[in-house]
Amino acid sequence: MTECEEASSRPATLELRSTHNATSPGNVKRSITLIALLVASHITAHATPCQFESQGEGRVAAIVDARSVRLDDGREIRLTGIEPTATTKQALTSLLVGHDVTMRGTDDTPDRYGRQAAVMFTGETDISVQAILLAQGEAIVAAEIADKDCAAALMASEAEARRQKKGNWADPSAIKNAESPDDILAEIGRFMVVEGKVLSVRQAGATTYLNFGRNWTRGFAVTISRRILPVFESAGVALKSLENRRVRVRGWVEGTTGPRIDVRLVGQVELLGASEPTGVRP
Repeated sequence: MTECEEASSRPATLELRSTHNATSPGNVKRSITLIALLVASHITAHATPCQFESQGEGRVAAIVDARSVRLDDGREIRLTGIEPTATTKQALTSLLVGHDVTMRGTDDTPDRYGRQAAVMFTGETDISVQAILLAQGEAIVAAEIADKDCAAALMASEAEARRQKKGNWADPSAIKNAESPDDILAEIGRFMVVEGKVLSVRQAGATTYLNFGRNWTRGFAVTISRRILPVFESAGVALKSLENRRVRVRGWVEGTTGPRIDVRLVGQVELLGASEPTGVRP
């Protein structure tokens, strides 16, 4: 990912940083509210989703990593639904440290690292921290949230940032071209967004391959396990119907001779319109 920020993203970034200097309670509350208002015009229609069952509240004491925070009571919270970019940790520091937050989610069971996964909210706004980061181009949708309305809201926030080329999306290489497998393979081990045309859909053993290149060994491909197929069928997605269609795929890049993304969730694959510009579809 890149730290490049063009002029269109600077006002929002400056506003994120301003909260770090607003030390009085009144200034903190006003700063958080203003940040929410900066993106509300783009995500208001999607602000009410993600209102899951409450998982408690607390005050953020520290930022553990680019998508995890520690509360003053010792709990660690992982912001579910997003993958970080080069600037996510800095944005979280400005936005959250010393601020009161509430958590919502469908399961408060800690992961193997002891972190509680949740959608996080600050102050009295119903716009999540995840949506704010996505609308600023400071994060990427991870497509891990199963709730359709919440997932659509987060995807719409990211799409608006892509349209305006904010933050991460100011860099043209943030979205990889499926026709350039070497560029994708160079990002092995990283979460990437790739766009291209599916040339063929083939099944080999228990795996279905969406092939984006004619050389099946070296070209970019998406792999889908047979056990995941019922999930796509339930969503009304016939994999064979994706042949000769343009799609956007997101996930972790794997592979040796040719780059692969293993798709485990329907939300990782988005169908693009035939005449639609790349890089903008929600």
